[in-house]
Amino acid sequence: MKVLVTGANGLLASNLVRELLHSGYEVRGIVRESSNLLSLKKVDVELFKGEITNPADVRKAFAGCEVVVHAAANTSQWPTNFEAYKKTNVDATQMILDEAVRRGVGKFIFVSSANAFDPGTKDVPGNEESPFSMAGKSGYMLSKQVAQELVLGEFRRSGLPAVVVNPTFMLGKYDAKPSSGQIILMAHQKSLMAYPSGGKNFVHVADVARGIVNAISMGTAGECYLLVGENLSYREFFEKLRLVHGHPQKLARIPRVAIRLAGYLGSLYETLSGKPAKLNSVNARLLCTDNYYSPDKAIRELNMPQTPISQAIEDALEWFAQYGYLS
Repeated sequence: MKVLVTGANGLLASNLVRELLHSGYEVRGIVRESSNLLSLKKVDVELFKGEITNPADVRKAFAGCEVVVHAAANTSQWPTNFEAYKKTNVDATQMILDEAVRRGVGKFIFVSSANAFDPGTKDVPGNEESPFSMAGKSGYMLSKQVAQELVLGEFRRSGLPAVVVNPTFMLGKYDAKPSSGQIILMAHQKSLMAYPSGGKNFVHVADVARGIVNAISMGTAGECYLLVGENLSYREFFEKLRLVHGHPQKLARIPRVAIRLAGYLGSLYETLSGKPAKLNSVNARLLCTDNYYSPDKAIRELNMPQTPISQAIEDALEWFAQYGYLS
């Protein structure tokens, strides 16, 4: 059985390609012509170079594939307006959905985001029944929720056997961009690390990849699965990083009011200049918020592993060291 994976060179997809091959699937991966392919080095995957926003490329890439995992997305957190993400995250998803229906694929897996559900606390974490509220959401979050609704709507309309998976913040090997691994790199050799007051859910990317592979045969069409790991405050995460890596040596909490003020000034800059700021009021609010989720459904229905985040950190550091990111 051949599986089509969009955005195959990304952190998640490059782990997924390996997991699919290990599980006996054939894999075709869509990558852009200019893509950095370091994450797929020495991997026996058929690469199709094209754009997920190009209908002709999408049609060609689908040929002979029985399963589709749509993992490609614009995951940047800047800028924060919805329009910056619509073409790649929403319009391309609709195009890929239309082709999946036309081809009659056996399973369609859409990689959404945990942010398509509202988070909770450590005591009462968010789950697949949590609503999505518009308040304070970034353009990226909104784009993933809108795309998720397109997928679920297609399941209801045509019966497309679609499953939605919702990962949180992934860490591990093959982060060539690097993307989420930046949180590790920015603490490398730091004697003092300032951290915000909030927290988030961290998950080993290999666990997410295994959850997706299992979703092909075990996932229920029309359902969403939060592929998540440990709920940690930012302080707890950096303490784990220090135990594994020795850095950062000391931690200092940034007062919430200081982050909110910096976010306000960033938003003001965006309004006056028309250019994105790396910290604005939306991002500042998220840094001060507890963004915690439950893995219970994915563990129960997809047999998703729960590898300790310390191991994810070790794996990421090993890969970064091998390819010179820590020099």
